[in-house]
Amino acid sequence: MDFEPSARAREIHQRAEEFLHECVYPAEPTFAEQVAQRPGAWDAPPVLDELKKQARQRGLWNLFLPGSEHGAGLSNVEYAPVAELAGRSPALAPEAMNCSAPDTGNMELLAAFGTPEQQARWLRPLLEGEIRSCFSMTEPDVASSDASNIAATIERDGEDYVITGRKWWSTGAMNPRCRVAIVMGVTDPAGPRHRRHSMVLVPMDTPGVSVLRPLTVFGYTDRPHGGHAEIGFDRVRVPVANLLGTEHDGFGLAQARLGPGRIHHCMRLIGAAERALELMCQRAASRNAFGGPIADQGVVRDWIARSRIRIEQARLLVLKTAWLMDTVGNKGAAQEIAAIKVVAPEAARWVIDRAIQVYGAAGVSQDTPLAHLYAAARTIQLADGPDEVHIRSVARQELARWR
Repeated sequence: MDFEPSARAREIHQRAEEFLHECVYPAEPTFAEQVAQRPGAWDAPPVLDELKKQARQRGLWNLFLPGSEHGAGLSNVEYAPVAELAGRSPALAPEAMNCSAPDTGNMELLAAFGTPEQQARWLRPLLEGEIRSCFSMTEPDVASSDASNIAATIERDGEDYVITGRKWWSTGAMNPRCRVAIVMGVTDPAGPRHRRHSMVLVPMDTPGVSVLRPLTVFGYTDRPHGGHAEIGFDRVRVPVANLLGTEHDGFGLAQARLGPGRIHHCMRLIGAAERALELMCQRAASRNAFGGPIADQGVVRDWIARSRIRIEQARLLVLKTAWLMDTVGNKGAAQEIAAIKVVAPEAARWVIDRAIQVYGAAGVSQDTPLAHLYAAARTIQLADGPDEVHIRSVARQELARWR
């Protein structure tokens, strides 16, 4: 396994590190102030537009598309350290560099399966950062951890598809710049379990599309990035030309989308854990209790040591997975993708939790990024499939060798 990045990748990583220290970290207080001054606004505050300009000027744009004519051509291994840096400031850095979910996964789908017309209408504006998008797969009335449960229907009617159903956790759908949803629904109810679904592109202004309500995550609305929404589709009619890929291949498209999405989440979580560990060490070294620095307490040293160990273990597994995706493809890396989706969120959540403990009451306040980092890490243990589903996948693939 070779994790050595190219000279170009090292240079991009250095630029990204400078971008965080010179632009992103100093903008975090401004971001918080602007969000507080714009109650009810679901789009990004002005400071993010300035960061986007800076990122583009520094060549830090669309780095997530490996080997694509649309992206920077970085491999997964080369992108991993850059994504890790973005995870250190999840409210600002990913969107500033146009590599935030769900747009990344949607762009990957459009780049791989979109027609030239679909790419011109949706992919190009997404790559330029002119619009946002959402992905409507999860449903409130079924166990969505098993995608074959999806109940929304996509029925053929002449030269149109008619979509009926209810989706939720459609990230970004509250954003006024969200222009299109990729909707997964049943097109062949009698078909084989994994050949029943299709995906269609649905413009958000299509009659019958209703954004019903925003959803909160541990009380966070994620307003500046368009939140998470519940959406109703009431006999929504779109042209057959809006089909993404081929009919009845929606499950396969979902797997193609979720593999890179999962590793990107894990890459960013390593960065979140690193920042939490830095904050933990700074706090432990600067605060005194019971006659000396908190850092001299054995239990705190244990937390710091175990945090470093967990981060390094998770990072190595993420890099191995990225290397496999680069060399044998996403299908060949399926077991590792499932494994990191369990390991990375758990490691990050543990480290952030220990950092909160070292900070005491300040750790759960808005005065540090720790509470937001914790909410994000805990949520990723559900997003793109809960831990239990991935553990089941790892076990199934392991047992298959003995049957």
